[in-house]
Amino acid sequence: MKNIPNKRKYSKELGNKLNTVGKVIYLKRKELKFSRQKLSDKLMLIGIDISIQSIYDIEIGKRTVLDYELCGFAKVLNTSADELLKDFRASLDVI
Repeated sequence: MKNIPNKRKYSKELGNKLNTVGKVIYLKRKELKFSRQKLSDKLMLIGIDISIQSIYDIEIGKRTVLDYELCGFAKVLNTSADELLKDFRASLDVI
């Protein structure tokens, strides 16, 4: 696959990542001792189909996260969307 540069407006400030929640999702998943498979299964139970590869891509910032996916992650990780977005909200304060 050809590596296409991220040309989004704030990509440099965000470390050229396609999402800002991946790191927090990773940390929450680890805190709950969920494998990517378990997280994928829990998302599937609420009607959100995200493969373990896609979860990995989200966690490392190579895939965007849709709004309904964000809410699903928040639900199965027993947190809020605001908590998942806390790093991004903090970055807005310095822009």
